[in-house]
Amino acid sequence: MSMRDCIYGINTMVPLLQGGSKRYVNLDNAASTPPLKSVLKAITELAPFYSSVHRGTGFKSRLCTDAYDMAHEIVGEFVGADMESNTVIFVKNATEAINKLSHRLDAPPDSIVVTTRMEHHSNDLPWRGHFRTVHVRVEADGRLDEEHFDRVMSEYAGRIALVAVTGASNVTGFIQPIHRLAEKAHAVGAKILVDAAQLAPHRKIDMKPDDAPDHIDYLALAGHKMYAPYGTGALVGPREGFLHSAPDYCGGGTVHVVTPEEVYWAGMPDRDEAGSPNVMGAVAMAVAAKSLMEVGMDVIAEHERQLTEYALRRFADMEDVRVYGETNPDMAGEKVGVIPFNLRGVDHAFLAAVAGFECGVGVRNGCFCAHPYVVELLGLSDDETTRWRENFLGGDKSGMPGMVRMSFGCYSTEEDVDRLIEAIDVVRNRSYVGEYRQLPRTGEYLPVGYEDDFGGYWKYPEEVIY
Repeated sequence: MSMRDCIYGINTMVPLLQGGSKRYVNLDNAASTPPLKSVLKAITELAPFYSSVHRGTGFKSRLCTDAYDMAHEIVGEFVGADMESNTVIFVKNATEAINKLSHRLDAPPDSIVVTTRMEHHSNDLPWRGHFRTVHVRVEADGRLDEEHFDRVMSEYAGRIALVAVTGASNVTGFIQPIHRLAEKAHAVGAKILVDAAQLAPHRKIDMKPDDAPDHIDYLALAGHKMYAPYGTGALVGPREGFLHSAPDYCGGGTVHVVTPEEVYWAGMPDRDEAGSPNVMGAVAMAVAAKSLMEVGMDVIAEHERQLTEYALRRFADMEDVRVYGETNPDMAGEKVGVIPFNLRGVDHAFLAAVAGFECGVGVRNGCFCAHPYVVELLGLSDDETTRWRENFLGGDKSGMPGMVRMSFGCYSTEEDVDRLIEAIDVVRNRSYVGEYRQLPRTGEYLPVGYEDDFGGYWKYPEEVIY
């Protein structure tokens, strides 16, 4: 069975500005992936039994408790975690997972967290509020400057509590040597967190045994990037790392006993999963993980390598397109299927708008929640950066720097790449039909006189039956 047969909504038709409709091409998978049919099937089958979890005595509650507890084990298996000593904590997304660790990390407040200039904001900003943060540089093409990493490790040895790195960049797709970095972190007494939001849907992850020198201590995951909607992510890490203090969120489910004077906290993961959990989301994420394991992450990686190579070869023939990061098709295996680019002389927001409104191709444009990294890749001067920032803070985003990003899923095809190339040609040849106006407040381009009519596609029910 083709992976396309496993994805829901793969042949959805969408309206075009010029009239008619076309099969939607989603090349924004780095943001969110469509759901697997297996995930929707499992949720539909569980829905009649949906109930409270933990401590409920009814059959439905017992069933949902079993499903929820099993979800922890499946996600742990997906990343190769030893569940005897490690725990899986369900949260909303990878951003919440990293924020949780920033609150729960057992380290003195004067400790240092080492991160990099290629990080998503979610693996940068949380650390700034809790620890002194040191950023490792990147090279001109966007790869991690590992020599600088080594110098930082040496300079701050003994003071580093955590090394926080992305597993794969959401901007350039570069895959980090996470196990090599883990060994270097452990050598100076530090632990390592891998933000695996982008890595997990594309490559096999193995946290390795706890006593391995290149073991991954903490891992953050996002279900919505793993073909599982319903709003769940996970933080995986050592149980003992969370038992030293009270949880960051307190309340129902987090305790064993409460008296007027004392609190006896629960064990893991209950201590850090306050309140009624998102059972459906946890099950969705676990089913997605099982599905990906059954397909085989090596199979997915090879398909993606071939597709990335194809896209880079197509771009190599286009002199007015600049690709950022890796441009050599023969090196496609060193990155996940994320390709940022710009068309010379064209605002990234305009190209993305035409692709969406007139070609039925969904991409993303801008800085992808990684402003320092994108600014560096674009090679902006200090004056340009200052001017952009001042305009932005003044409410004018029309000059915001950025790129267009195409990103693949396990179901993407060469035809999808060709559809984006056709959209680029429409812009290049000025054969688009709409008149577009940029909104300074948002920086986006919208066709003049056009309004989306969503009524024929989805709307809230007119009548609700109680």
